[in-house]
Amino acid sequence: MAALAAAKTGCSVTLTEETDWLGGQLTSQAVPPDEHKWIESFGCTATYREFRERVRAYYRTNYPLTEQAANDPLFNPGNGWVSRLCHEPRVALRVIEDMLAPYVNSGRITILYEVRPVSAETDGDWVRNVTVKHIRQDKEWVLVGKYFLDATECGDVLPLAGVEHVTGAEAKSDTGEPHALEEARPMDVQSITHVFALDYVPDGNFTIDKPRDYDFWMQHVPENTKVPLFSWFASDADSMDNLKEFCLFPDERGLMSLWTYRRIIDPSLFEEGLYPSEISLINWAQNDYNLGMIYGVSEEERQKHLEGARQLSLSLLYWLQTETPRPDGGKGYPGLRLRKDVLGTEDGLAKHPYIRESRRIKAIYTIAEQDVSKEIRGSLGIRTYDDSVGVGSYPLDLHATTQSRRSFYIPNYPYEIPLGALLPIRVKNLLPACKNIGTTQITNGCYRLHPTEWNIGEAAGYLAAYAINHGILPREIRESKEHLADFQSLIQSEGIQIHWPEGFQG
Repeated sequence: MAALAAAKTGCSVTLTEETDWLGGQLTSQAVPPDEHKWIESFGCTATYREFRERVRAYYRTNYPLTEQAANDPLFNPGNGWVSRLCHEPRVALRVIEDMLAPYVNSGRITILYEVRPVSAETDGDWVRNVTVKHIRQDKEWVLVGKYFLDATECGDVLPLAGVEHVTGAEAKSDTGEPHALEEARPMDVQSITHVFALDYVPDGNFTIDKPRDYDFWMQHVPENTKVPLFSWFASDADSMDNLKEFCLFPDERGLMSLWTYRRIIDPSLFEEGLYPSEISLINWAQNDYNLGMIYGVSEEERQKHLEGARQLSLSLLYWLQTETPRPDGGKGYPGLRLRKDVLGTEDGLAKHPYIRESRRIKAIYTIAEQDVSKEIRGSLGIRTYDDSVGVGSYPLDLHATTQSRRSFYIPNYPYEIPLGALLPIRVKNLLPACKNIGTTQITNGCYRLHPTEWNIGEAAGYLAAYAINHGILPREIRESKEHLADFQSLIQSEGIQIHWPEGFQG
């Protein structure tokens, strides 16, 4: 979206992608959109709403739907309960490619697939170039530009370009946040998840080979709970002794079904026989991997934990196929089948792990727990910013971390995205374009989801373009009332909502 926004204003853009699918969370990471409850009406950018409308239109145009589904303005292909729009990653990919098509086909956007940044050249406070390398071939490209926007999953350009940044957990003395740790722990980051896709053929047997690390994970009891990781019980956020029970498939017990949680195909909405089974994406607490970091470490350590996350997901699948208790007293569902085609991979796992937390710039303004927590703000309600460049809403959701193993889920007010959080304290021509903005680890928990990252990227693209077109620096836009008003007018004209409706408190 950063590339699209910049291209719309006339800039030439080189867009790099680590996999062979654009789209990140929505596609290569196989995570249906996590959204707030007002998303159908307001609280996102016009292009994000366009994306959602295009997804539904794609199904209506290309899939044989039931009459009721085809006429449902809120059609949800999977009827999953995590989102009002649980859909196949390939459909999101097609829609994103279509949205970019005019600018790709005209040459304004050039896309380099399967590359990662490996080095950067700087001159004082300026980034002069970034070198990217193909992940499988011995090829490199040196990218030269006026501005560099880092939308990588882990903020990979920040250390290469010497951009001041933080990782992991800050100390309470640094942020004043009630839920911050007493001492900073830079290596204490949120878990990652390697998502996979399943369908279910009751009479089939698709049991995979026993994964290498299965015995370890089968015995693993996380430090923040008293029950094994592979179980249908989880401790709630308040006490390890308070357990909540889940189930795989919906049954007469009325328990919460994890199968329907991120279900992306509900066959009842399509022509009879088109889909022989429901399809679900498996992104649960049971395959959250938190035994180590995949950035800020050696390549050997990185690969160790990437493979560890894969092994955890495969082990979860094997447990589901062979040992999970069934309501009828039996064990395992061998008819669970990896759907490699759904995710475009040979092993049935997503092309890229789901990354919840990245490096974060040291910003002119850092968003803290005090800015969004309902408990702290109380009657003050939504925090507004004069320099807002967008809006979003999601609870402060921290998944179990790599060192302290802490996790929590704190109610929040809907929030705004201050421009100051997109501005590094020193470097002048590099901008964060996703979850690497100036948040703390705690507020990253609510600024890291699909609609917010989309908004951040779009705002960053317009910000760079405005700076180029007016011959000024992004920070000067914020410092000038006239330029700030003009910039906010520009992004609003392009459909970016910068404040919640008057009187709205969520």
